[in-house]
Amino acid sequence: MADMLLKGQDKNGNGLKNQTIRVGTRKSQLARIQTDNVVQMLQNHHPHLHFEIIGMTTTGDKILDTALSKIGEKSLFTKELENALERNEVDLVVHSLKDLPTSLPPGFTIGAICKRESPHDAVVFHPKHVGKTLTSLPEKSVIGTSSLRRAAQLKRTFPQLEFKDIRGNLNTRLKKLDEKDDFSAIVLAAAGLRRMGWENRIGQILSPTECLYAVGQGALAVEVRARDQEILEMVSVLHDGETVLRCIAERAFMKHLEGGCSVPVAVSTTLKDFQRLALASPHLSLPLLGSPQLYLTGAVYSLDGSESLRETMQMNVKFPLENEDGPNDDIQHVGITAKNIPHGAQKAAEKLGLEVAELLLSKGAKQILNVARQLNDA
Repeated sequence: MADMLLKGQDKNGNGLKNQTIRVGTRKSQLARIQTDNVVQMLQNHHPHLHFEIIGMTTTGDKILDTALSKIGEKSLFTKELENALERNEVDLVVHSLKDLPTSLPPGFTIGAICKRESPHDAVVFHPKHVGKTLTSLPEKSVIGTSSLRRAAQLKRTFPQLEFKDIRGNLNTRLKKLDEKDDFSAIVLAAAGLRRMGWENRIGQILSPTECLYAVGQGALAVEVRARDQEILEMVSVLHDGETVLRCIAERAFMKHLEGGCSVPVAVSTTLKDFQRLALASPHLSLPLLGSPQLYLTGAVYSLDGSESLRETMQMNVKFPLENEDGPNDDIQHVGITAKNIPHGAQKAAEKLGLEVAELLLSKGAKQILNVARQLNDA
């Protein structure tokens, strides 16, 4: 809300009014586009503030000759940004949520999760294969992907194809696809292609029956210092209720399995009977009273896709009236602080993620993931 008063401000807008808010981001073109979008949304809500964007290079940006799953660092695309946040060199950081580990460093929190773009994976074909699908590609065609999750599922669904690691930002990977004959197609997040304005390159969207997506894929997160209540309050206007609940469930599932990029873990979520109601402020969508159902499908795979476990469960996330279940100012759910989303609904979403993970563990998921981790490390 443009005239929203932040903590520490009076009715004249003093407090953060004259401050410059420093925003950390990776330097890639996609990261800058995503950060520009978030900053523009914040500027719209807080026209009295000035925002400065500070680009940084992360470990994941530097190491391009090794598969992501083999680098052995959980915070490949976030560590340097979080270091700057800790040193007070920036006030907030914009991430792709799927890059953020389910356990954040002490003192940090996800202060906002923006409305999710499509979480699905997309196939981009070599120019000579435009118009085809993965099914219609010639046998032994090579598909590029940097994700164990994608490779494991697609090997299972398309055993006639071969899969090879490909690294680099979107621009680099598309150049490798177009200018050489090493790959017949590559698999990327649909959200990134759309944000770059390259939706016309999408040749096929993979459905959840073909390829479940990554935890948090398609959502943007704003990470802040948990003690900075003014900044936390400022960014919280960006929270999207449905996206928050889906991502809490997904992150809780991943955390309980102790998953990460070194093992194939995948999800799909939907929130049904979810009616939106703009309450006091038009920017914040919260659901009406009722009984919306949150569905989570979670799965684990062996590296070659030959073994898998997949289960779907649902949870009633009936929303009480705002704050009906008590204040939740300092409560985090898998690293997310969402004061303006009722605590009971967040708790139900987290419980759903835990229960799906527990069900898979009871059926042998730990053994599948341990073997996958050992083979990947080897």
